[in-house]
Formats: sequence, C-alpha cells, structure tokens
Amino acid sequence: MRISRLLPALAALACAALCPAQPVVTAHGLGGTTVRLSLADLAKLPQQTVQFTDQDKPVAYEGVLLLDVLSKVDLPLGEAFHKTGASYYVVVDAADGYKAVFAWAEIDPSFTDRKVYLVTRRDGKPLADSEGPFRLVVPGDKRGGRAVHQVTGLTLKQVN
Repeated sequence: MRISRLLPALAALACAALCPAQPVVTAHGLGGTTVRLSLADLAKLPQQTVQFTDQDKPVAYEGVLLLDVLSKVDLPLGEAFHKTGASYYVVVDAADGYKAVFAWAEIDPSFTDRKVYLVTRRDGKPLADSEGPFRLVVPGDKRGGRAVHQVTGLTLKQVN
C-alpha cells in the first residue's frame, strides 16, 4: 500500500532531476511584475512571420511581437506615462551573458510603427540550439548586435 503511494512521488522527483527543463523566457515589468513564458505559452500569442536576410540568404522567422511578450507584465503605457514613457528601456539578456538594450520608444506603438520580434522558428523548424530556443529579430537594424540569440530575459527599467 505504501509503495503504491510512494511511486508517483519518486517518479516526479526522478523527472525533476533527469528530465530536461522546458526553456522559458522571463519578463520583468514595472512594480516587480514578472512572468515566465515557455514555448507553449508563446504559441498562444498572435503569431507573426517575418522575412529576413541572414548572411545574404532569405529566411522566414516565426514568433511573436516583443510587445506581445512584454504585455504580460506592467508596462509604461497610456496617459499616466505621457511625460515619462521615453525614459524607459528594455534590457535583453542572453544565456551567454550578452545583453542588448532597446529604448521603450522603439517598442511602444504610441511612439513607433517599428516591430521587434521574439522568434522560435526558422524556415518552419525550431531554432537551432546555437540560436534559440528564443531569438530576437530586428528588421531595419543595419548590424546584428541586437538580434540576440538564446534570449533568457527581458527587463523593463527606467533611467534614473
């Protein structure tokens, strides 16, 4: 009797130790709001396809708007931030310690029509480990410094 009750607990412990963790990207917003989003969570957001050129080859990336990801936490949107909205920025963290920064005005649709994408697929396939599971695609950037690979975190901050 006791063994039958113990088996599910042992199985859960074994899986926690041996099963690979599901990758997530963590977003931190205003007032300490935080959300961890998995590939399955991102799949529930409006999907986008963006045609891009990578090393002179056309590719199709699939994912979501960065704004849609960030909308899961508190953001400096609306009239309450009319005078301060431009003082915010987003820090993007990668698994290898790389960081990139976007001014909030580059993401907020009240400032720009520009789109930044958090993608999970390339040409219909999951991103390669060297690129994903989450990557930024920034159409219009002339250099790839903000096309961050292996994104792990997004943090909204305000200039002091």
